[in-house]
Order: sequence, then C-alpha cells, then structure tokens
Amino acid sequence: MTSMSLPAPMFSRNTVSIWGILKKCIGLELSKITMPIAFNEPLSFLQRITEYMEHTYLINRACSLSDSIERMQAVAAFAVSAVASQWDRTGKPFNPLLGETYELIREEQGFRLVSEQVSHHPPVSAFHAESLVGDFVFHGSIYPKLKFWGKSVEAEPKGTITLELLKHNEVYTWSNPFCCVHNIILGKLWIEQYGTVEILNHSTGDKCVLNFKPCGMFGKELHRVEGYIQDKSKKKLSVIYGKWTECIWSVDPQAYEANKKAEKKGDNKKHKQEEPDGAENDDADDMPEVQETVSVVPGSTLLWRIASRPAHSATMYNFTSFAMSLNELEPGMEALLAPTDCRLRPDIRAMENGNMEEASQEKERLEEKQRAARKERAKNDEEWSTRWFQMGMNPYTGSQDWLYTGGYFNRNYTDLPNIY
Repeated sequence: MTSMSLPAPMFSRNTVSIWGILKKCIGLELSKITMPIAFNEPLSFLQRITEYMEHTYLINRACSLSDSIERMQAVAAFAVSAVASQWDRTGKPFNPLLGETYELIREEQGFRLVSEQVSHHPPVSAFHAESLVGDFVFHGSIYPKLKFWGKSVEAEPKGTITLELLKHNEVYTWSNPFCCVHNIILGKLWIEQYGTVEILNHSTGDKCVLNFKPCGMFGKELHRVEGYIQDKSKKKLSVIYGKWTECIWSVDPQAYEANKKAEKKGDNKKHKQEEPDGAENDDADDMPEVQETVSVVPGSTLLWRIASRPAHSATMYNFTSFAMSLNELEPGMEALLAPTDCRLRPDIRAMENGNMEEASQEKERLEEKQRAARKERAKNDEEWSTRWFQMGMNPYTGSQDWLYTGGYFNRNYTDLPNIY
C-alpha cells in the first residue's frame, strides 16, 4: 500500500550556520524563533505524534489479554515503542499552523486517528485515535516545550496521554520522557531520551514506573529503560528492562535482582584497574559508543522489538517505513480529506519533493498568513474556535485536557478555516 521511499533524498544541512540563530536564545524557549528550513524534516508535528500509533498491535494485544498485569506489560511496551521512532530523528518537524489537522486510517492495524492544532502560543497538538472494532480509545494533547542549552536542545512533551481499554473498563494514563538533541552547533547530532514515565491503571491501581536513563559518564546507560510494575499495595510484580531503540523485556523481580548481583560480582573483578579520566571536551558532546545490546536475564519474556528501518533511511531524515507513508497523498484521497490536512500543506510537500527554495518561501508565506489572520481577529475582538476538540476536564486525571468532540469522519468540512 505505501511506498518505501520519499520522492527525494534530503538536503545537506552542513551549509547552514545554526549558531548565528541560536546564540541569541540560550536558556529561552524556542517556540517563537523561526528556524531555517534546513533543520526541518518534511512532516508536521501532527504527523510526528501520529507515529505513536506505529506499534498499535501492542494495544490490540493488551485488549486480548485476560490478566491485568500482562495488560500493563503490553501497555508499557506500547508506551516505549511510541517514542522509539525518535531515534536519530534529528530533523525538526514543522510547527503546525493553528487549525491544521491530520487524519490517518489504517484498516490493517485496526484504527483511525484525527488530530488538530488547537493552540498556537503555546503550541498544543491534540489527537484522538480509536479502534475500528470498538476495543480502545487513545488520546491526548502535547505541548512540546523546547529549551536551548548551548550545545543541545531539550524538548519536554508536556501533556498526559490516556489509553482506554473499553472491554476491560480500564484506563491508563502517562506522560512521555524528555528528548534531547545533542551537538546542534558542532559535531554529529545525536538523540537521548530521559526521565521517569509513570503509567497508572486507574481501574486497578497497578502502576508501571519506567526510568529512561540519561547516558551517564561513559555512555553505559545510553538508551536504557528500566522499571517495574507494582500493584496498589506497592508489591513489585514484574521488572521491565531494555532499550527504547531496540527491545523491551519483562522478568520476575527476584530473577532480575539475582542476575544483577551476579553481574556486579563479575564486574568488580574486571574493572578494578580502570580509572575514569575527567577530560573535558569543549567542542562537541560526542555520542557515546553504543554499548553491547541488551543482555537478557534468563527467564525473561520479550514484550516488543523494534522493526528495522528501510535501507535508505539515512538519506531520508532517518524515517521509519511508517513515517515515510504519513505524508503520502494516495489517489482519490484529496477529494476526501479536510482542506486543513497536513498532506495539503505546500511547504512540507515542496520539501518532501526536494524543492528547498520553494519550501522556504511557502513556509514564510504561510507563517505571514497566520500572523495576518491573528491580527485581523484581534482587531475584531474575535476568539479562535477549535473545530474538532474542546478544552474540558479529563475525568481520570482531573486536569484540563483537549477532548475530541466527534464528527470529523462525517466528512462535513464546510466553514473550515483557509490556512494554506
């Protein structure tokens, strides 16, 4: 169904000086700074968050399991898999325009999704996905808060994600880890994700705590994820471990601890003579060597393994096959789509086709058009009204959330804003 390739390979970024732009922004938020298009990838952030759905089979697996702890394991694997496509994705997705939408229907994976850019300052993207057979609903809103720290850009994806398994009357919520792009001035770009992700099953009180580990001094922890599932009385029932770039396993806590002790004993014998050198490198924070792959504790169960990327991924923004398909306009699609859909956005389309000049001009035109529309609304005291989502109370977390109001797939798209 989908092509395994983009229409054109990517443009070399080496010709653009990012330092001139960024030195003015140290410690500031980046959402208001206009970046040259060379640092983008030809997808909107609405399409990027759709990549959470790449491993929907894990949600379907959770729906099919009768044991709540096994369901939590499948949900934990899904939560990790949802951020796995960030690996090596050093291009910045396009900021969605206010009112921009994206839809995706995947019969073979059994879901459909709609998303909308519901706020511009701060930039907030709301999404709602549902099973085609009524098994689950998956929704949330993300505000990617970007900060620049001199050598790196850190993104904090503020917002809660909610997964409802309808047949089990279960609701899970969590937030995604931080993501950091290193060496944006000098050296090779590389990506790290870190922070604690807590998945709560609101129906049983079970909780899964996942630590996405920062890489540490010698890079031993790079990409590692380690955590556990506990029941509501805080009894540890399962250990979850692996790498978000590779695979996730679960194992009995006793077996995990015993294995760790044995490894430590072996390590202490080996490493006595190694002394760390505290050499500081001022130029680039080199990416640590990728250490040996995940060593599997005997008795572990594999929960998820990443799919390999297409052969030419490196010249195509390090996209996965799933990502490559997201901006494709299939025959007959244009007649169906909402006129606000990202696939119809001219700057992204031009960049995907390799026309960087045109892409850059179109991006400027669209941003100017958006500014003019905002001024016009201010002049007439008009409030922007969202079309498919409304601000409301998430009944599970008790906090404000953007909730889908329904109706998108009825395909009635009169009076949508003209944003392109």
